[in-house]
Amino acid sequence: MFLRTKRGYPRVTGVLPVTLGHMTKIIGYITHSNKAYVCIMQLHKDVNQDELKSVINEFVGTIYQKPPIRSHVKRTLRTRKIFNITINEIVDRKVLLTIESEAGTYMRKLCWDIGLVLGIGAHMRELRRIKTGPFKEDNYLVTMQDITEAVYRFKNEGKDDLLRKVIIPGEYSVCELPKVLVRDTAVESIINGSPLAIPGISYYNEGINRGDLVSLLTLKGELIGLAKALMNYNEIKQNEKGLAFQPIRIVMERGIYPKAWKSSGKFKKDQNGDGNAGGGI
Repeated sequence: MFLRTKRGYPRVTGVLPVTLGHMTKIIGYITHSNKAYVCIMQLHKDVNQDELKSVINEFVGTIYQKPPIRSHVKRTLRTRKIFNITINEIVDRKVLLTIESEAGTYMRKLCWDIGLVLGIGAHMRELRRIKTGPFKEDNYLVTMQDITEAVYRFKNEGKDDLLRKVIIPGEYSVCELPKVLVRDTAVESIINGSPLAIPGISYYNEGINRGDLVSLLTLKGELIGLAKALMNYNEIKQNEKGLAFQPIRIVMERGIYPKAWKSSGKFKKDQNGDGNAGGGI
């Protein structure tokens, strides 16, 4: 059975990541990561299945899309990437699709556009988000009822076993990003706003380009925050000094790691007169 809301919107369910504490600072990255959906598209007239498949395949890749009238963003033409569209089943005029796309792609507008190209019209009847970034339906998915029971047990019985099942470490949310391991002596300076210099880097993934978003981690695997690459992989590899990453979101609290600068508040100077800036002396 397919349901619709009183206002006529299609029924929408699925994965919704929720962060707590300092991790709320990076929720923007999670919500703007790639998505995957299961969608039921309702065709308005009968159509040959071969023609339907051919038209759907035309929407794989970079497409132009204007947000629908009922949306919370400015209705300007923009480009979005559709990574894959799989036709799972066709029953009468209902088409079950699995769609992998870039964040900000409107599935109801996609269905409308497919119907427009087919010349018969179509609309989205039901939608389920099955993936947001690293979060999928088949791992770490819990219901609001699970959370309610976990909180009740903790408050009334003092046991946190259920809470540990519904709350996972924040490090999992950035597992798809390139990783940079930071030396212990550079962690506190980064938390206090300094860029990460090459001497403060212990390890980094290959293939990093200028402007890439990366995750900064301690040697123990603790998430420090997110940063923007100021150098590419080869530049970091070929140089011994210089600023490599600019932090943009910090989630680790201050005071966990020792300071590596003088008590006067000034960073130690290297032989070229540059500030240490997270260099990890």
